[in-house]
Amino acid sequence: MSIWDKFKKIKDDGWKSLLKQSTDFQSTYYFNEKTNERFGFHFYATLVDEQIIQESALPALLTKKFESLDDLHKIVPIADIHILKNPKDIEQKLLNGYVLVTLDSDKNRFGFIAAQKEIVRSLSQPEIEFSVIGPKEAFVEAIGQNLNLIRKRLPIKELISQEYTVGKLSKTKVAVLHIEGITNKDNVDTVKQRIRNIEIDTISDSSNIVELLSDNSNSLFPQLLDTERPDRVAAILAEGKIAIIVDGSPHVLIAPTTLIEFFSAFEDYFLNWIVATFFRLVRFFAVVFSVLVTPVYVAAMTYQYELIPPDLLGILVTSRRTIPLPPILEALFLELTIELLREAGARLPTKVGQTIGIVGGIVIGTASVEAGLTSNVLLIFVALGALGSFTTPVYKMGNTIRVLRFPFLLFAQFWGVLGIVFCFCILIAHLLRLTSLGRPFLAPIYPLRLADMKDTLIRTPLQKMSKRPQVLRTQKPKRFNKKKAETPKDIDE
Repeated sequence: MSIWDKFKKIKDDGWKSLLKQSTDFQSTYYFNEKTNERFGFHFYATLVDEQIIQESALPALLTKKFESLDDLHKIVPIADIHILKNPKDIEQKLLNGYVLVTLDSDKNRFGFIAAQKEIVRSLSQPEIEFSVIGPKEAFVEAIGQNLNLIRKRLPIKELISQEYTVGKLSKTKVAVLHIEGITNKDNVDTVKQRIRNIEIDTISDSSNIVELLSDNSNSLFPQLLDTERPDRVAAILAEGKIAIIVDGSPHVLIAPTTLIEFFSAFEDYFLNWIVATFFRLVRFFAVVFSVLVTPVYVAAMTYQYELIPPDLLGILVTSRRTIPLPPILEALFLELTIELLREAGARLPTKVGQTIGIVGGIVIGTASVEAGLTSNVLLIFVALGALGSFTTPVYKMGNTIRVLRFPFLLFAQFWGVLGIVFCFCILIAHLLRLTSLGRPFLAPIYPLRLADMKDTLIRTPLQKMSKRPQVLRTQKPKRFNKKKAETPKDIDE
């Protein structure tokens, strides 16, 4: 039963006795100088900026004549004012930072004046998606500020923002943004429907929304892309995608998304297309190397010795001569050690975490080789694999890469290279079935869209990307008309 159902059982002003059980709830009464009418202010002091009350609302109500709550719109210099009749609205308004105004002669209605206390940290540089070139602004934890950062970059009336409240206890605001006339309506309706169908008590971060909106919540791969860069969100909105802003989270969600986007940094669009393509290929091969290097080592040392060149085989035999552990246990020992160092460095304070990561890796690696527990060759492979997993621009995809190595290791131990191929086939089959808001996760590779291949692992010049991705089925496929720049002529011609 809601507390407002209990209010019905209490006569007159008994509802205030329930609210006063909270020590931060305040009720004060004043008399208007013109009419000698008594009015009251009721609000949560921790949610309201009292300076707004003292400077804007209170002086006007004390000195200017008003006979009903309707006069609030005329005499109070605040735009956000509501006059409501339903007592059930009091709870939500008070908890949203409004000041409740009551008038003795108008007890059947309630006035609400917006006086929210905004506690927002200042804008800072992106910490996860940092780039040397490009804007240096990042989202904060306030939904209003984040909307401001996006609308500043897209000052058009077609940018539609629709707000929802999610969470029975947290009452978290969730805003869905799209550009009318460009974004596919089916995608927008899918997001809205899934958000309205969410039934949960609290939303702590946008990551909760990712899990609740994903087509397959059991998949290791994130099916919504999260970013902390306003410029990236503005670009994907213009591309025909949807942005989801969650109040209290500095990360905005992008949907639908594809696997290729997790290997593309937004800084790539600020660089020459040849340089950007090179960096994308480096990231892709680094991720493949990170996943397969230790499984291939285990498979080669356990079953397929013939895969190792003779010169390298002698080095491996020498490095493993005194090691009592089989290759699989040796690899698992080093992989788990790397994961422990990562977790310890992430959970400790910044300065201590950096020290643990560097000193711990050097000390443990050197000690394990000298003690004969691991070979120095495998230690190099594991260290390079760990570096490769850090090249992904999106942190959540980096976590997925870290976990994927272990199934490949186990299959390599069971069946060697054949086990690695079998595990890779399972991975491809899973990715083929995976979708993001019903759209193929492997697009434009599957289904094959040659027109969309211009912005995948190979980034073509911007003037050649005149069409929006076909997988989005946008209402306006063409972004701009291609025009070739005129070649300046020599002054003597």
